Amino acid sequence: MRVTLIDAHHHLWDLKQNPYPWLQEANEPHFFMGNYDALKKNYLWPDFEKDTSAHNVIATVHCEAEWSRDDQVGETKWLSEMHQRIGHPSAIVAHAWFHTDNSDEILARQAAFPLVKGIRSKPVTALKPDAMQCKLPGSMQDPKWLEGFARLEKYQLSWDLRVPYWHLAEAAEVAAMFPQIPIVLNHTGFPWDRSAEGLAAWRQAMETIAKCQNVWLKVSEFGLKDKPWIYEDNKAIVLEALSIFGIDRCMFASNFPVASLRIDYNTLVTSVAHMISGFTPKEQNDFFVNNAAKFYRLSISN
Repeated sequence: MRVTLIDAHHHLWDLKQNPYPWLQEANEPHFFMGNYDALKKNYLWPDFEKDTSAHNVIATVHCEAEWSRDDQVGETKWLSEMHQRIGHPSAIVAHAWFHTDNSDEILARQAAFPLVKGIRSKPVTALKPDAMQCKLPGSMQDPKWLEGFARLEKYQLSWDLRVPYWHLAEAAEVAAMFPQIPIVLNHTGFPWDRSAEGLAAWRQAMETIAKCQNVWLKVSEFGLKDKPWIYEDNKAIVLEALSIFGIDRCMFASNFPVASLRIDYNTLVTSVAHMISGFTPKEQNDFFVNNAAKFYRLSISN
């Protein structure tokens, strides 16, 4: 099965030339898939092409990969120069802190790059549901964070939302406050707890944020810490997520190379294609191509 698709979320990095502390220093102790030593090597466009060769990837969206925060625009400049040389990636989700004094300056600089369509800025979150605190600096309840977030409208940028499911009710409040700002939830809301109770909490959180019509969903990254990638378990997650959001607000995204810790690209794409085979051909094409193009304002010929 050869699938035509837009990959709405992937990463590239050159560890010999550019600064990625999480990949060049000691492992992050709370990384959601555990040990990630296998990622600590260059991953450049030829590597991505090799991984994706079984499918027809017609466009890609590069999501910020935690380049050193001392130079938030450096990654965007590097990717834009790459695009000028080889035509890839098609779009960039860049980084900017919302709660810092120079937030507006960084957003303006990022927005000046034509490829930049959105911002991923990870708010302060709790490691588990029972550790949540209110109004921490840099959190979604921080007035300064909200002030910076509001500037996305001025620069016509979307927000890539990456938080665990226990913060989705909080994120829904932000989405409701700013209905004019497009938001896309990363990684299927991170259904990390696959117990009955955990899935019920994830489901409730997803239903809460899906009520906000400006929030879309990246159906991506089902990897779990120290556990294999299981088709039937993840199929249930995918179909439930599509039911909650509606397939018209959902898009495929690989999260490669991070997802490669659990699955290869061909198996990922063909698995998801089989999972959604009960939808109409138009719905499947929208999921794999048109929805990402619409959200990220990509010009494509499909």
